Amino acid sequence: MEKADVIRLFMAITDEYPTFDDSEENVDRHYKHLQDFPYEAAIQNVDQHIKTIKWPPTISEIRGRLGEQIERERMRDLTETYFAEREAAALKACPPPPGWKDELLAKLRHRK
Repeated sequence: MEKADVIRLFMAITDEYPTFDDSEENVDRHYKHLQDFPYEAAIQNVDQHIKTIKWPPTISEIRGRLGEQIERERMRDLTETYFAEREAAALKACPPPPGWKDELLAKLRHRK
C-alpha cells in the first residue's frame, strides 16, 4: 500500500467516523504498519468494519485476517470452477441406452 492509499482509506473512514484522527502524524503511523498490506483487502476490511462496529477501526482491524480472506477467495474460486465443470459435464451428458438397466440387473442376478 502506498501513502496515497492510506489517505484514500482515511477518507472512507472519516466519511463514516467524522471524529477519526486524519492528521499527517496518524497517516504516517498507519502507513508504517500498512505499507506491506494490499489496499483492496484494507478497504474491504474497513467496509465490513463500518457495517458492524460503531467505533473507528484500528490498524489491526484494517489489516483484518488476510490469511482467512485469501483462503475464502481460494475456496470461492475452486467452487466456481467445480460448478462450471459440472455444468459443462451436464451439457455433454445423455441418458443410458435403452435396456441398459435391465441388462445390468440380469447380469447381476446370474452371478449369484
